[in-house]
This record gives sequence, structure tokens and C-alpha cells, in this order.
Amino acid sequence: MTQTEPDDTMRERVGDRRSRLRLAAQLNAGRLRLTVLISVLFFALLSATIVATGDDLLVAMTQSDPVETLFQGYVTALITGVTLVVTISQLVLSQELGPLGDQHERMKGAVDFRQEAKEYLGTTPPPEPAAFLQAFVEVSGETAERLAEVAKSRDDVQEFLDELTHNADAVASDLDDAQFGRYQVVKSALDFNYSWKIYQARRLRQRYADDLTDEESAAFDDLIDLLSLFGPAREHIKTLFFEWELVGLSRKMVYVSFPALLVAVSMILVVGPETVPGSVFGVDSVVWLVAAAATICSMPFFLLGVYMIRLATIARRTLAIGPFILRESGRSDDLDWES
Repeated sequence: MTQTEPDDTMRERVGDRRSRLRLAAQLNAGRLRLTVLISVLFFALLSATIVATGDDLLVAMTQSDPVETLFQGYVTALITGVTLVVTISQLVLSQELGPLGDQHERMKGAVDFRQEAKEYLGTTPPPEPAAFLQAFVEVSGETAERLAEVAKSRDDVQEFLDELTHNADAVASDLDDAQFGRYQVVKSALDFNYSWKIYQARRLRQRYADDLTDEESAAFDDLIDLLSLFGPAREHIKTLFFEWELVGLSRKMVYVSFPALLVAVSMILVVGPETVPGSVFGVDSVVWLVAAAATICSMPFFLLGVYMIRLATIARRTLAIGPFILRESGRSDDLDWES
């Protein structure tokens, strides 16, 4: 082909190993597991910091109230955090609480889109989100194969169609066992680099417009239309995933905030210099207690952070719809404009 195409999957497009590890933490890692990992690191670093400073926490607690001051701040932050979660839930649910006319328009739009998709898919689109996207990807690959069979021996066209078919097969396979509510559905959809494919298909169609047969032109048009329908379909599934994640985050935040609030209040009312005597591994027991309590009280914010990082990363990578390529990693090495 006359251009070096960008890679299809996000993992391949990010480039170096460090960026791939960062992407794995931002998107692929389980949110609860990542929260626990961050909490363990926080506990270890906080404990090490208290011990390394050389300050005697018991002496500090007898002379002033650093622990009480710390957990008073946690109580305020936790109550504010729960309020924030309620606000997020209201924002998400506000789209579901519209009047009858709005609900009718939403329903009409969904039915009209499915009817349009049926004309290209040849069958009624599946209702399950993963299968819905899989249908578009599979038919796009089949259309590319049909175009490859009728297209004349043009190396750039054949290479583009082979790459599209290979990518479509891989994504369709990933979507085969994917279940909505998990990141796998969105991940597979993001690995189908449809923006570049629309641009390249239109570019090749224009380049050979005078030489294409009617069958080739029709196959090109069908392929471009299918890829164009995949864009809003993916955006719709992404929106549903965002709502699903935010509602799930709201529930988990409430579950985690209640014990965190209990620990914070208990540390204020109960814990004093003589509450936890003795030492463990040569370190005062109160140090371990304070570090553990601070970690528990911080977990709601760790949970909120890891969820927001994933949603923000997905949003950043899908800001544009259609044949727009915003990220440098998604572009061709020698992308140019032809008048």
C-alpha cells in the first residue's frame, strides 16, 4: 500500500512497553483489584513514612491530637464524597426520567437505526450489545471479502481489504463471548479502527472511481455505509457502558463509605495513646492501627479514582465520531490530503 497504516488494536497503537503498561492499568485491570492494590501500596508507604520520620507517634498523641485532626478531615471528606456519588447517580438517571414524549423519541430513534442497519446486515440486529456490534464487524469483513473477490488486481486495495478482514475476524472473535457490563465489550469495539477504515475506503474509491465496475462501486458503498453505521452503534454501546459503570460505582462507593465512616468516627472517639499498647515487628502497634485506619478511610477515593481514570481514558480515545483521527498513534506515517 502507498501508506503505512496505523495499528488496529489500542495496545499496538500506544507504542512502547511503558505506555502499554499504563494503558493496561487505566483500562484493562479490574477496578476492584486495582483499588485493593493501591490501598496496599498506600498502607505500606504510609507506615514506612511514619517509621522513617523518626517521630514517636505515641508522644505526638499525648502532646497534641494529630490522629483526631486527621480523621475529622476524613469524616468531612467521606460525607462529601457520598454526596458527590448521589449527584453522579442523579445525573446518570436524569436521562431515564424524561416525559413520555422524550421516551417516545428515544424509542423511535433506536427502532429507526435498527431498521436502517437491517438493510445492510440482511437480518434483524441482535438485541444483546456484544452481538449487536459483532454483527456489524462480521458483515463488514464479509463485505470486504466480497469486494476483494470482484476487485481487479490493485495491490493497495487488496492489502487494505486483507487488513480489514483480519481485524474484523479478530474483533468478532473477541466479542463472541463478551458480556455487557464488562470492559471487554468496549475494548473489542475500540480495537476495530473504523475511523481509518472509512477514510481509506473512501480514498481508494475516489482514486479508482473511473475504473470501478458497477459491482465494485456497490461493494465499496456497502462497506463505507457499514463502517459509518458502526460508529454510532459503538457510541451508543459506549454510552450504555458509561451509565452502567457510573451506577455500579455509586453502589460500590456507598458500600465502602459506610465502614470507612465507622472507622473514622471510631478513631476520633476511641483511640488514644494508651488504646493500643505494645509493638509489632519493633514498631508501635498504634502506628499500624493508624495506617490501617487511614487506608480504609481512603479506599472510597481510590475506588472513585480508578473508575474515573477508565471512563476518562475511554472518553479521550473516542472524542471524535466518523473519519476523524485525533491521536498521533492512530495516524498513518505519511497521511496526506489529495485535492
